[in-house]
Amino acid sequence: MPMSHTITVRLSDELAAWLEAAAAQRGVSQGKLIRDQLEKARTSGEAQGFLRLAGAVSGPEDLSRRKGFSRS
Repeated sequence: MPMSHTITVRLSDELAAWLEAAAAQRGVSQGKLIRDQLEKARTSGEAQGFLRLAGAVSGPEDLSRRKGFSRS
């Protein structure tokens, strides 16, 4: 199945290190590990708990369309 969508997620150093180690331990890419976990959440009904956080981040209204990241 060809991939057609890309998202960017900012991770804490701790979470990024865990993701890197978990993917290496399983012998899969970090993207594959994330896709598998999202699929698991979707099929188990856990997605609703996850999706309740959508829109919970405060910041500029155009944050999702910004090409850069600034701390201003």
